[in-house]
Formats: sequence, structure tokens, C-alpha cells
Amino acid sequence: MNLLAAENLTKSYGTKVLFDNISFGIQDKEKMGIIGVNGTGKSTLLKILAGLESPEKGQVITGNNVSVEYLPQDPEFEDQASVLEQIFRGNSTLMQLLKDYERALQKLNRDPQNTVFQQKLLDLGQKMDAQNAWQLESDAKTILTKLGINEFDTSMGLLSGGQRKRVALASALINPSDLLILDEPTNHIDNATVDWLEQYLNNRKGALIMITHDRYFLDRVANQILELDRGKLYPYPGNYTRYLELKAEREEQEEASERKRQNRIRNELAWIRRGAQARSTKQRARIERFEALVADKPAESAGRVDIAAGASRLGKKVIECRHLHHEFPQRGIVIEDFSYSVARNDRIGIIGPNGMGKSTLLNIFDGRIEPDQGEIEWGPTVKVGCFAQENTAMNPNQRVIDYIKDIAEVLPTADGGVITASQMLERFLFSPALQWTPIAKLSGGEKRRLYLLHVLMGAPNVLLLDEPTNDLDIQTLRVLEEYLEDFPGAVISVSHDRYFLDRVAEKIFSFEGQGKIRTYIGNYSDYREHVMQEQCIEPNMAQGQIKKHQNEQKDQAAAENSHSQTFKPQKERLKMTYKEQREYEQIDDIIAQKEAELAKVNQEMNEAGSDYGKLNELVSQQQALEKTLEELMDRWTYLNELAEKISQSKA
Repeated sequence: MNLLAAENLTKSYGTKVLFDNISFGIQDKEKMGIIGVNGTGKSTLLKILAGLESPEKGQVITGNNVSVEYLPQDPEFEDQASVLEQIFRGNSTLMQLLKDYERALQKLNRDPQNTVFQQKLLDLGQKMDAQNAWQLESDAKTILTKLGINEFDTSMGLLSGGQRKRVALASALINPSDLLILDEPTNHIDNATVDWLEQYLNNRKGALIMITHDRYFLDRVANQILELDRGKLYPYPGNYTRYLELKAEREEQEEASERKRQNRIRNELAWIRRGAQARSTKQRARIERFEALVADKPAESAGRVDIAAGASRLGKKVIECRHLHHEFPQRGIVIEDFSYSVARNDRIGIIGPNGMGKSTLLNIFDGRIEPDQGEIEWGPTVKVGCFAQENTAMNPNQRVIDYIKDIAEVLPTADGGVITASQMLERFLFSPALQWTPIAKLSGGEKRRLYLLHVLMGAPNVLLLDEPTNDLDIQTLRVLEEYLEDFPGAVISVSHDRYFLDRVAEKIFSFEGQGKIRTYIGNYSDYREHVMQEQCIEPNMAQGQIKKHQNEQKDQAAAENSHSQTFKPQKERLKMTYKEQREYEQIDDIIAQKEAELAKVNQEMNEAGSDYGKLNELVSQQQALEKTLEELMDRWTYLNELAEKISQSKA
């Protein structure tokens, strides 16, 4: 069933064309993810689909009786409304009934002896029974709890920005809809909540279209990817991993087509230079085809964010923390007896539920908060760069170029040279014209990218990143991850982005309640594996196996340093089994044999002509051989990497 169709949509922002004549449809049960560089119009497209903005050309057609629910990137709220009133903000009869019931309940709680309030609540309760509304109210409170909101009567004006976004997400999830439209739903929620949201959306009936930078989330939820690129829309079936494969194929095809076009241009140009007979009709037509060929050049590349900044020299002493303790009057202890010495090349990821003190620890590292107890010292050469959750101190009327020049006119590069502020802006995809634009005219993602450059222009040698993946596009995130791999200093990141932590972190600080911070060696996946081992998650384990497992844990703990809280992964096995050795010796010949068989099948397909029965049989053979070859190549890669590691260990 087609729920919504977008036909020939065109939208511009000033002189910039966001998208031009794009069309697509959304079917029931489809889960679409929209990706693209910041500023390409992703959020604008969602607003048009939700009916909040109008396209310059084209139309959006929604099916009969199709209900749409929309979560904006920056939701608006009534400060005086309670959390539950905000949740039940819809105009349907059911939503109005739930709002009336919650208001009556609040009045009765304030005046329990009031008979008018008692009767009102009784009447509304009967209506709730008649419309089976109790389940919806229960679901709303369950979702809020899962999202970390437990005080349902709290006024929205008293919540933090992250809490408000989570209330808005709960509101979008609880309101019944055929099509759910979500703009950055994973921002401001922790890893455990993202896991829950994945399961919720996968089990939810109805269609979904969303913008998110969370690549694991796209992998596990989306079954269709739409990429906005240079004003065009490219659909890809499958999840994010499949999108990467298909996009690589598309780009290879485009490059091959461009090479053919250039070859034809060279041949035609050589012919023209030899002296074409302009009066001949055939020759004139050939010249016109040549001119059309030259004009049919591919669209210019959207560009690539390029980070090539250097860093200040960093001495041996970086940051030393000794017995840090910090607490807040209402939240209690967030950091308890924490000691750590940051090393020069540390790559630390900080994780934990919202409100546990992750950003507080980062602010202590930055010197913006003094701990209640304990000491912290910075090395004499330390130069901290802090990328906060909010784009701090951004004057909306200031021009982009001036915002960057406030930090530095030029920046030293890793190779000893310098690069100007304007050149760095171009590397961050801010064209010369855009550099003179007021910051107010940038998209939310473009502001985040500009703020990131603002931090890097200070040439820091210690980077503190607080939720760096929020509102940054996937392309910028990939380049940031590559930059951090080669960054000549320490990197400490608070993040809920599991993919980012797997790429960047080599050590995890986990906030585990009551101010306890535990250290694990490895990235986020290593941390998860260790936690699962500790929790003994196999529910069907026999009692004897459980006791054996517990004894093994005790023996292992006794062998380790009793003061260490660090997880050390098992040493990798560097020896081939007899079977692997035989496989390693034979696999090249097996791959060559299968490649020859595939070449033979391809030749037979070319010769089969219109014999459709034989063609179907050959296509099945081709697919089976291609799958076998893919599996063999994966095995070949593993065996060769293992052989190389064994060789290195013996050297």
C-alpha cells in the first residue's frame, strides 16, 4: 500500500538549490533512512513530507486516511505544560480524553476531598474504559521511562534540552500513525536507550522515514536508503552497509561512463582538427553530436570534508586526576574517588546513562568545573580544545569567515606549513560565497561543522568531544574519525554513537552508578562483549555450568591485580590448525578454479541468445559461483592475515 508519494519536488534556499525535481514513494512497512552532507536539505524534505513547508514545485500526495506523526530536529514546547500534557498533545478524541483525565487526576491529587473532582475523574474513567485508552496511557509512561523520563508531572520548562527532545520522541512514538517521520531521533539518548529504540521501531507496525547519523542504527532498522546529493535523490534498497556497496558500484559506473565520454571527445576532437567539411549534412550533424557530448558533463562533485590541521607540541605530562569527587544537591554523587593519568596518545570513550556525570567529568578535564574533592593537574604544554554539545558563543549575525578568524588567521599543518582560515573553510565545504554568509543562515548541521573547525583552528593537542556525532553528517563523521586516528595528542569523547566509539576509542570509561567509573581496554564492542560475559547472559545454562562459570571468574579475578578495574582481552591465537594449514596451501588453486568456472558460465550466457530456459539455468549457476567466490575470498583474507601475524611474531 502506497502511503505517500512525493512528485517532482523542487526547493531552494536563497540561491542554493536543495533538491531539484525529485520523486519517490513510501510503502507500508518501509523503513527509510535519508542521508547526505549537512545543508543538502534533508530536514527541509522531512518538513515538506510532514506538511509544514511547501515545495516551490511538485506535490506531496498522502493516501486516504493515512495519519502522519513528525518529530522535528528542534521541537517546540509549552514551558508550562507537564510532561504528560506534552505527550498527549494531539487533537484526536482519544488524545483529548487522555489530557482531560491527567488534568483531573492532578486536580484531585491537590484536593483529594473535593467531590466535584472525584465525580469528574469517575466520569472520565468510564470514558477511558469505553475507548480502551488505559493501554495508551500505560504505553506512554513505559516509553517515557525507557527514555529516562520518570517525573511525569514536571513542567517542560524545567527540563534540559536533551530531556525535552526525549519527551518529543516519546510523543511521536505514542501517537498512533501510519507513517512516522523522525529527524535525528538518536540525539540526546544513551546507548542502552538506542538499543531499545531499535527494537521498538523494528517491532512497530507502519512505515518510517528518518534522518540519522547513527550508522549501526541505519544498519539495524532501515530497509531503504535515500541519499540527497547535489540536488538529486538516489534510492538504494537495503540497509546502510548495502548502501555503501551499491554507492561504490554507482560511482564506478559513473567513472567508467566519464572515461568513455572523455575518450569519445578526444577522438571527435582529433577528427574535427583534421578538417571537417562543414557544408556536408552528415559532418554538420557529427559536429553537433560532439558539442552535445562536451555539454553532457557529469555534475560537479559535492566535495569532501578535508581535515589536515596540525597540533601544538605535547609534553610527557598531560592531565593527572587524583581521587576526584563531585556531587550535585539534587542528583547526588556523580564522580567518586576517580584517579587517572591521561597519556599522550590516549583514545578514551566515555559512556553511561544520561545524567550520570559524563559531561561533568569532561568539564573537569577542561577546567570549567572544579571538583568538590581531589586534585587535577595539567601539563605545561597542554592546549585543550573542547567540542561541546551546544554551539557555544555563536553570534548569528557574524559572518562565517570572521567567526573562524577570531581564533586564528592561519593554522600550522602537520607537514610544517600553514593554511589560511579561508582555505580551511573550503576544506570544510564552505564555498567562498558561503564564507561571507551570516551564521544565522546556515543549517543546524553546517553550524556544527563550522563549530568543529572553530575548535580545530586553535591547534589543540588534547581534544575533549562531548557528543561530537550529534547533527554532523555521516561524511563529516567518517573524515573526523580518520583525522582522530592520526591526531598527535589525546582524545577523550563522550558519545552514544556506537560506530564512532568502535572506530575511535581504545579505552572505555563506563559510568556505572553511585559515582563509580570503571575502565575497560578496547572499543565499544569489546566493552559490550566483556559486560555480557560478566552478566552470564545465557539464560538456559544448567546450574552446574553456572557454578563452574562463577568459579572460573573467581580464579581469573584472583590471578589479576586486585586493584585493577581494567579488562584485558585474551591474547590472540597465533597458530594455524592442521586443517587451516592445508586450506591455506590449497585456497589459491580453488579460487582460480572457481573463477575459471564463472568465466565459462559468462561465456555460455553470451552465446545462449534468446534461449530463456538455458539463460535462467546459467543465471542460477552464475549467482551460486559468485556467492562461493565471495566466501572463498573472505576465507583467503583471514588465512593470509593470520599467516602474516604468525610470521611477524616469529621475526
